[in-house]
Amino acid sequence: MRCPYCNHDDTKVIDTAHDSHGGIRRRRECLKCKQRFSSYERPILATPLIIKQDGTREEFDREKLMRGIRIACAKRPVSAADIERLVGVVEAELQKMGKAEVSSRVVGDLVIAGLKELDQIAYIRYAIVYLRLDDLHALRDEIDRLLEGK
Repeated sequence: MRCPYCNHDDTKVIDTAHDSHGGIRRRRECLKCKQRFSSYERPILATPLIIKQDGTREEFDREKLMRGIRIACAKRPVSAADIERLVGVVEAELQKMGKAEVSSRVVGDLVIAGLKELDQIAYIRYAIVYLRLDDLHALRDEIDRLLEGK
């Protein structure tokens, strides 16, 4: 690995730690300038193309999914780690399917199920857009279903 401080090619690994998402964090030291830095390795598994409602296809975008979940969780007591974990679960489920293409509905269903467990207000915020709850009666019905399931 190249040193980010002096661009030297030779570094040594001082420490290695594994995280719960299958990634590896390595603490490194440059053999030339002696600066220390961390690197993070994560396996790259193929994620399927997402088929949108209009029939177009796009690559799965982890950051786009994270932004949508963050918006739903804004000003809620949901940690960044919880959001990251939910995105990781959704991504892992898509990879486990082993399909080349998956409907955006599948992604939405995975997110909505995760948010339901994580924070009910964030769930309702996401559901308003995802389930197209465009009037107060539809919203009330969804809240009633949520309360009954508790």
